[in-house]
Formats: sequence, C-alpha cells, structure tokens
Amino acid sequence: MPAEPQAPFHILLIEDEPVIRELVSSMLSDGPVDVVCAEDGVEGLKLAKSRPFHLILLDVVLPKMDGVSVCRILKSDPGTAHVPIYMLTAKTKKSDVDSATVAGADGYIQKPFKGTELMALVDRLRAVASGA
Repeated sequence: MPAEPQAPFHILLIEDEPVIRELVSSMLSDGPVDVVCAEDGVEGLKLAKSRPFHLILLDVVLPKMDGVSVCRILKSDPGTAHVPIYMLTAKTKKSDVDSATVAGADGYIQKPFKGTELMALVDRLRAVASGA
C-alpha cells in the first residue's frame, strides 16, 4: 500500500516586491508546501482571515497597511492568533524588531535572507504541525 500523501502546509507570504515573492514562492513551493501571495497589507489581512494557514511570512514595509499593523490585527483575532508570523524584512534596527515583537511576531528573518534559513524554519514548523 503506498504511503499516504502528506497534507499540504499552507504559507501566506505578504510581500510587495515581485522579485522576492517569486523567489520565496519558488524556494518553498516544493512538495507539500502551498504558498499564497499578497502584495499589500490589506490584501494579506483578507487572505489570512479567508482560510487557514500554517505560517505567515510578512514584510514590514508594505503599501496600504504596514506589516506590524497586520501582525497586531492577526494576533488579536482568535481565528488567526495561533498562526506563527515571521517578519521577513530589511528593517533590522532594534526598535523595528521590538515593535514587531510587541505586535506579536513569532520571529524575525532579515533580508537578504539565506534560503537554507527559510527552508529550516518551514521544515521545523511542518514537523510541529504534523505532530512529529
């Protein structure tokens, strides 16, 4: 009997730079990983509330609504508060990291990031989600 296929791991990427959206999507869309992209904070917020995600990767500097505000709203909503949110950004001053942490971010990935760093995060969170 063949092994059961692994349930997809759903990631929401909220990023306004097309090159980074494409890079992250192609890097992570391997195997049972499904990456959905939003170009701005408002679209990202709508998508995050429209279906369940296992991980949200969120840029800080976004059009329409900044990432820290998006994070704060998602973490205050019982429907999305449990979803890990990792800021994916070039804003790395201590004050930037502190404001994201206060908003509820679970982690901070600095741009330019290493593909291996992102893959390790996804692998770790997939293991937790599958109960391994």
